[in-house]
Amino acid sequence: MRAVEPSTWVDGDPKPARELSPIGPYAGSDRRAAGALQVAVGPGRGGGRVTQDGTGQLDDQAFAEWLAERAGETLTALRAQRGFADPAALKDAGDRASHELMTTALARWRPADAVLSEEEADARRAWTAGEGPARLSADRVWIIDPLDGTREFSEAGRTDWAVHAALWQRSAGPDGGLVAGAVGMPARTTLDGGPLVLGNRCPTPPAVDGPPRIAVSRSRPPAFVGELVDLLDARAVPMGSAGVKVCAVVTGEVDAYVHAGGQYEWDSAAPVAVALGAGMHASRIDGSPLRYNRADPRLPDLLVCRPELAERLLDAIARTGVEMPASTVTGSAGKAFG
Repeated sequence: MRAVEPSTWVDGDPKPARELSPIGPYAGSDRRAAGALQVAVGPGRGGGRVTQDGTGQLDDQAFAEWLAERAGETLTALRAQRGFADPAALKDAGDRASHELMTTALARWRPADAVLSEEEADARRAWTAGEGPARLSADRVWIIDPLDGTREFSEAGRTDWAVHAALWQRSAGPDGGLVAGAVGMPARTTLDGGPLVLGNRCPTPPAVDGPPRIAVSRSRPPAFVGELVDLLDARAVPMGSAGVKVCAVVTGEVDAYVHAGGQYEWDSAAPVAVALGAGMHASRIDGSPLRYNRADPRLPDLLVCRPELAERLLDAIARTGVEMPASTVTGSAGKAFG
């Protein structure tokens, strides 16, 4: 399988033009020089897998950033080509094109790894014991959201949509862990004009005086958020895309993001990897840890915030009386979850 050049389009779908190599400059606050990256091409080196500094070791973080950037370029080109006259068709085309590019690239450059993508046919299925896809027994699983914020993507002038790429590894801890992650925000640019891609080595932003600023969904804010804002004397900042909201915490645009309206693993995996790399707090809304690559991919609630605000926010959330969303293990309400 070949990764495809995103600038070539036929009827809104990407068509192979030339083979892509995951090499070159990376956008974002942790971008590195292109010369530090190499592409290993020998059969004993895995055939084209990104390596760092000639060591021959996989550089999964660089690959995640490359993947998010390439998918973002695909989506930007599609947006420009199709326009916004038919939002539903644009959403569908964006989901399909980005998913195809990302899974094709993963099959080429990470052929032994499993993939969980929002756009897979059984992505939302809760698997029972004794059944399930290969990812449930794999050591390495890429968790991707090819287009986060489809509503914003399909609206002219909106920049709050994103691409997510994260790597979960079983051997990273008792429950596995996120070892690489990147969020591409193609409609936003760096100072040099490149697309904004945040990885897991972003600096922690300085604290800002004043009431806490909490990012909330602009279209579906959880019902308890209004009470939470009042309890904290905080300011709600509506925006689209879970990835954009988490990255707003990382960049210092807001101080926290709280969600309890239903999500899946791909909505938060890459953003959480970025946030943790920047020293932020990330947990479920009762303070319990976030766990990925579960049999049931629902991960319906999330708190990401500056670390010094975590205790205060968790206490205020508890005071609102909001219940934990349905468990990702038992399907019941309450504190049991996966």
